Amino acid sequence: MAAPSSVWRNPIHFVAYGFGSGAIPIAPGTAGTLVAVIIYLLLPQISPLIYVSLLLISFVFGVWICGKTAQDIGIKDPSGIVWDEFVGYWITMFMAPSGWIWVIIGFVLFRLLDIVKPWPIKWADKQIGGGMGIMLDDVLAGIMAALSIQAIVILLP
Repeated sequence: MAAPSSVWRNPIHFVAYGFGSGAIPIAPGTAGTLVAVIIYLLLPQISPLIYVSLLLISFVFGVWICGKTAQDIGIKDPSGIVWDEFVGYWITMFMAPSGWIWVIIGFVLFRLLDIVKPWPIKWADKQIGGGMGIMLDDVLAGIMAALSIQAIVILLP
C-alpha cells in the first residue's frame, strides 16, 4: 500500500513514518529499523540513565504520533508507521556491547522478534489498540531482543 501523501506534508506523519523510511513499499519495518540503526550509530556515548530517559520520551512521543497518524489516515496500524521500530531497536541496544557485530545482532534479533511475534508480542499486537498498541509490540520485541543480547554476552566465554 502506498504511503498517504500527508507523510510529506504533515510533520507528525513524517516522523511517525520514520522520516519517510516507512513510505518504502517493500519491508517498511526493516527500512525503518535501518534508519533507527543509523540514528543509534550517530548518538554520542551517553549514560544509561540518560539513554533510558530518551527511550521513555521516545516511547511517550511515539504513542502520541503513531496514534494520531493512524487516526488521521483511518488505518488501525499502518505498516508504514515505523517510529515504533525506531524505539524498539533503541531498546534492543540498551546496554549492548559496542561494536558492529552487536549492532547487527541487535538488528537481526529485533527484526526476527518483530516479524515472528512470539507471546506476549502477538498478544499485545492483537489486544491493544491506538498509539499504545502500535508501540507496545515493538517495545516488547525490543525488550526481548535486549535480554537476548545480554544472555549472549553472559554465555560467551
